[in-house]
Amino acid sequence: MFKFIAKLIFVAAAVVPLASQAQDAIKLGYAKCAHCTPLALTPEKATDVKLEAIAFNTGNDVLTALLSKSIDVAQVTYLHYATALDKGFDVVAISGQINGGSQILVGNDLPLAENDWAGLKKLIADYKAQGKPFRVAASRGNAQDIHMRGAFAKQGIDINKDVQFINIPNPSDHVQALRRGEVELICSVDPFATQIREVKAAKFFAFPYDQAAGKLTNLIVTRSDVIAAKPKGVEQTVRSIIKVNDLMASDKPLFIDTIQKVTGLDKAIATGAVANLYPDYQMHRASAVAIAQMMRDLKYINTDVSAAVEKNMDYRFLEAATGKPKSALGY
Repeated sequence: MFKFIAKLIFVAAAVVPLASQAQDAIKLGYAKCAHCTPLALTPEKATDVKLEAIAFNTGNDVLTALLSKSIDVAQVTYLHYATALDKGFDVVAISGQINGGSQILVGNDLPLAENDWAGLKKLIADYKAQGKPFRVAASRGNAQDIHMRGAFAKQGIDINKDVQFINIPNPSDHVQALRRGEVELICSVDPFATQIREVKAAKFFAFPYDQAAGKLTNLIVTRSDVIAAKPKGVEQTVRSIIKVNDLMASDKPLFIDTIQKVTGLDKAIATGAVANLYPDYQMHRASAVAIAQMMRDLKYINTDVSAAVEKNMDYRFLEAATGKPKSALGY
């Protein structure tokens, strides 16, 4: 009997650490945009959690991995968040990350000065009068796509009637589309937007921040089953993101170096991209609702998800990590 009990204790002792490890293990997915690359540093800043950071080509890929339970936590955008809720998926926002990183660029030969929206509207009208499509591109469903659509609507340009929209899923392909003359205008994400300017594949037109989404882009989300199974792991992940965010705000050379390492782009491009990025771990509830309403107005989602957007923002982890009330964290 003693041997049997001893054997049980031995087996339990072997199982408990494994269960603890599973409880504390988190897989964090992120896209290879300039905002997102600092998340590659989160494992080395994490404590009391075995954190693995996994890079994906696009935010859509990251969201798919989260919903298929290949990862536990995902960096997506406020737009992905609203889209997922519109489709009835189980997503819970737990932190902000870094915002900004959008640029509208136009072909070098177009007679447009920076921020000349009146000129752009006239040019689009001229193309229409000549029977030519004015082609605008973005990666459908990412923040830059919605930023552009919102900015166009604000300026009285109907993206469904006045221009021809072309979807280029991978932002790294934007530069070649411009070089081949396949589009007249593109809204791209940094560092690829800055790369386009550096290699002179197009020229800068405007930052598309004059719309409901403002500069907001990145949001960290998880699923309710992850929160139930690994609450401490989720909290430590948020703590790690905040530490890295603070580093990015105070150490620009490290931010630039991180972009270079993850994307392989050169220092000039990474430096230009950093100038258009804003570390921000807060979750902006009212703006998130405004984004969802704008997406519905633009017929990008089918339902009013305002209530779900608010309900599924869980500030507990930010509050625990910062010691601040949610009223000071964007609520």
